[in-house]
Amino acid sequence: MTTPALKVLFLTRYPYEGASSRYRVYQYLPHLRALGVRCEQQCFMDSRMYRRYFSHGGSLKKAWLMLRAIVCRLKVLMRFREYDIIYMQRELFPVAPPLFERYMKKRGAVLFFDYDDALFINKPSRFNPIATFLRSPDKTFELFGLVDLVVAGNDWLRDKAAAHGAHAVTLEVAEDTDRIAMHAPHANDKPVTIGWLGSTTTVKYLRIIEPVLQRIAADYPEVRFEFMGGGDFHMEGVPWEAHAWSLEDELLALSRFDIGLMPLPDDEWARGKSGGKARTYMAAGVVPVCSAIGYNLQLMEHGRTGFLCSSEDDWYSAIATLIGDGALRQTIAVQARADVRNRFSPAGQALKMRMLFDEALRPPAASVGNGVIRAE
Repeated sequence: MTTPALKVLFLTRYPYEGASSRYRVYQYLPHLRALGVRCEQQCFMDSRMYRRYFSHGGSLKKAWLMLRAIVCRLKVLMRFREYDIIYMQRELFPVAPPLFERYMKKRGAVLFFDYDDALFINKPSRFNPIATFLRSPDKTFELFGLVDLVVAGNDWLRDKAAAHGAHAVTLEVAEDTDRIAMHAPHANDKPVTIGWLGSTTTVKYLRIIEPVLQRIAADYPEVRFEFMGGGDFHMEGVPWEAHAWSLEDELLALSRFDIGLMPLPDDEWARGKSGGKARTYMAAGVVPVCSAIGYNLQLMEHGRTGFLCSSEDDWYSAIATLIGDGALRQTIAVQARADVRNRFSPAGQALKMRMLFDEALRPPAASVGNGVIRAE
């Protein structure tokens, strides 16, 4: 007799354009289907809402789009009994208490909660003051104790969830090296490009190393500076070339970058980051130079797959050394890409996710007890 396919409903926050949903869910779906999982997916924000939400002004329009998105999600949730697992990438709704999560749980739903940012820290939105007012960090803590499994992007997030009553695992973010072409061999026969990928909400972190970049620009006037996704960001004394983000243009930008920057503040929000930017640089053969905090310390090996910096002197020394040594850049680029391919393939991470599904659906006597584990 044929075993029925495992049915999982993936409820994402963003459409494909949103990096969090793309990396935490969308990239795994083809691999999960190949593993016998019947995947259905619904995103809270459609592309129109996503573009509007991350722009200034238009509060009434945003409120209307939010209401419409809530109604659309509720329609999907009315069929929750059809699925073996409900996989929530972030909360079901950005506002309001977890009422529907409680309702589904009481009626036997198996709930997974996936998060890769410190959502329990109440950071105000630059674009939507209404959402900031309605958001409650305590909601995340309540979800930790409510769901069957918390799937965290790094160990720090996993431990935070476990401390608030969750059965929690770490499932690190995958990066598809087949999607990203390897950087052309590094050499110093053309100007070196220092690059940054991100969004208008994170470009402010470049201010952390502004004095370093100003010094680099003065000492190495031939070096190019390019960022993607940072909007109208400007830095005095540094000739940044700005580009709007798109998935296709991101690949082109990575082919131009030689050195990729990832400065982060030394705070809890940064410790919740799961290294997506640095991992993308590594996959592309772009040498990452990053703040030596949080998950970055697990992601890369200093001097072998990237550079980890704690002071302005560290940042300047790493960038200056890489500018002058094409052979070193090439060695690190090859090692970093191989590390990503070996540790973070989408197929491999999807297999770990499938194993988590199977574990959650086993009879209680066969299940592993609550605690802190890694998805190996």
